[in-house]
Amino acid sequence: MIRVLLADDEAMVRAGVSAILAAGGDFEVVAEAADGREAVSLAQAHRPDVALLDIRMPRLDGLAAAEEMVRAVPDTAVAMLTTFSEDAYVARALAGGATGFLLKSADPHELMAGVRAVADGAAFLSPKVARHVIDGLGAQRLGREAAARARVATLTPREREVLGLVGAGLSNPEIARRLHLVEGTVKAYVSAVLDRLEVRNRVQAAIVAYEAGLV
Repeated sequence: MIRVLLADDEAMVRAGVSAILAAGGDFEVVAEAADGREAVSLAQAHRPDVALLDIRMPRLDGLAAAEEMVRAVPDTAVAMLTTFSEDAYVARALAGGATGFLLKSADPHELMAGVRAVADGAAFLSPKVARHVIDGLGAQRLGREAAARARVATLTPREREVLGLVGAGLSNPEIARRLHLVEGTVKAYVSAVLDRLEVRNRVQAAIVAYEAGLV
């Protein structure tokens, strides 16, 4: 049996979730809490396999409660069960140690699958939440790529060529042989590239080269 703690300030919601889990046959709701502070205390007392937490609760919200549980009861897997799927909530929940983010509007089978997954040590995001996360990561990547291309555009063609080879992991002597330059000239180019990109070392320059598509 998967032992579950439910935390939600609405008794009707707790009753509904309990009924769904009871239908699964392999869940046991061992405690219910009406606020985040009570949830943390009950988690310490009962040591459930999974804690299902609403986000908006009195005294202590679910996100803060999740962070406390992860520290105080590390063997309890924490999953958020909420109507709110805003990116900021998802990011904070995952950063705080939650391994599940489920929506109350989801299908009951999705809820049970999510609880089973986090109880088994896996991570589970509601498909709608996963879509948000993927879109957000894609937007961040596109933003980094655009910024890197803008920085690289300030370089001369030869400096961009040198940067691409730095990004590919070549040393100064190797770059010199590839471009048919003397090593001292390559060193000067690399120094100029670092200065113009405002990076401290070749590793940071290589990251810019990669994000700008030069590698």
